[in-house]
Amino acid sequence: MKPFMRNTALAFAVASMALFASGCNQAGKPADGKAADAKPGDKVDAKSDVKALGGMKTEKEQESYLIGMDMGRSLELLKDDLDLAVLQKAMQANMKGDKPLLSDDEARQIRERLQEKVRTKQIEKMVAMAKKNQEEGDKFLAANGKKPGVVTTASGLQYQMVTEGKGAKPKSSDTVRVHYKGTMLDGKTFDSSYDRKEPAVFPLGAVVPGWQEGIALMPVGSKFKLWIPSKLGYGEQGTPGGPIGPNATLVFDVELLDIVKPGAGGPAGGPESAAMGGTHPQH
Repeated sequence: MKPFMRNTALAFAVASMALFASGCNQAGKPADGKAADAKPGDKVDAKSDVKALGGMKTEKEQESYLIGMDMGRSLELLKDDLDLAVLQKAMQANMKGDKPLLSDDEARQIRERLQEKVRTKQIEKMVAMAKKNQEEGDKFLAANGKKPGVVTTASGLQYQMVTEGKGAKPKSSDTVRVHYKGTMLDGKTFDSSYDRKEPAVFPLGAVVPGWQEGIALMPVGSKFKLWIPSKLGYGEQGTPGGPIGPNATLVFDVELLDIVKPGAGGPAGGPESAAMGGTHPQH
């Protein structure tokens, strides 16, 4: 997977799409401010039921602040490179319909330069994050491996048996049904089949190496805790645009419920939101 590169030329469009994606405003009405059940000819006071939020009493204030908040997040990477007064000036001129100070060709040249700057900053940010995550992961695993009950395998995977089951151990060619919760080292949950209230079913050979090795150690009915170093997880790329950063060490609480017999069916997919594919424990 390629590192995620934000196209800042689309930052304003992204902010606008985020605002109107649901088609409704915060009061539960369509974005045009009319009640959902309004009929042609009905009089609707769009401001009559506005609730004060964040100290702002009108829709205009609230919606303006929301757009500004989204734009600010979109442009965070360039916060030290922007002149907010000039940015505001350009927005006001454009909204008034004034002639822009830049020709189309000049705008293109600046846009290309800006996009290159953003790509460079994004790479620098990813490199710094990868270094930080690797150092934190190495330090954590070195200390964690010394704790009672924690086993470190030759590959660097660490696991702890919480409950030992009595069933068979799966092979790499098997399909398994598991419940699991995945967290970062800081304890933040990035995915959980428990939260979805449905176990995950996936071919063991399709998931990242740390999962393949760890689950193969578990008899059916077991509960293990797995600590997966980045080299056995998502490596230097993480999940671009997703919750797992580069070189991130991951923690999983896993319960092996069953080895699924061929043709038995069951819910498809694997740890679905952040553990497989773009966010699953697959390659």
